[in-house]
Amino acid sequence: MAGIGTCCTTLSSRSSFRTSPLEFESCTHRGGTVLGKPIRRRALSIRAEVSYVNAEEAKKLVADEGYTVLDVRDKSQFDRAHIKSCYHVPLFIENRDNDIGTIVKRTLHNNFSGLFFGLPFTKPNPEFVQSVKSQFQPGSKLLLVCQEGLRSTAAANKLEGAGFDNIACIISGLQTVKPGTFDTVGTTELQNAGKAGLITVQGKISAVLGTVLVCAYLFITFFPDQAEKLFPGTS
Repeated sequence: MAGIGTCCTTLSSRSSFRTSPLEFESCTHRGGTVLGKPIRRRALSIRAEVSYVNAEEAKKLVADEGYTVLDVRDKSQFDRAHIKSCYHVPLFIENRDNDIGTIVKRTLHNNFSGLFFGLPFTKPNPEFVQSVKSQFQPGSKLLLVCQEGLRSTAAANKLEGAGFDNIACIISGLQTVKPGTFDTVGTTELQNAGKAGLITVQGKISAVLGTVLVCAYLFITFFPDQAEKLFPGTS
């Protein structure tokens, strides 16, 4: 009985033998250590967190800490306005596929989002990570920017997974950047680069309609006889 107890105690006393990159299970048996099957565990690694900064902090990262601006917006927004001397690698690219499903989706998109908001019909850029890696080393300090902050966050996650560990993003994107914060290139301010389509003339239309209504009111007030002739029932 004593022998059986000793045997059970011996087999249950286990220790870990660390190797790289695998861990092996080991047990003491008859005065010696025997390696068993490898224990498959996730490797422990320290991942740098993405820094989220406001526009003023972003400006300091570029001016004082040597961060390079990487614009991940689509080409249309980039062409309207971008930070001077930045790099451009779009996270989404224009979708020009011609299968039936894509054609239907593109037509619907262009008749609604494209018409009213000027948004191009896009798809994920399959070469995004590789394009960035071809221009920057994993240790490069990168400030990722987009219009609303969503694409830059998604891009940061992709690059972090590819080994980049010095990444920052502007909270809520370029729409929060006040004029004059950065030297820019383009036909509009960074804040307004996401606006296109009919939404860009909405304010002008409202102003024109307001002017027309005011003029109509004054005309009816001061020239009631002429207004009655033109528009019966107004007086």
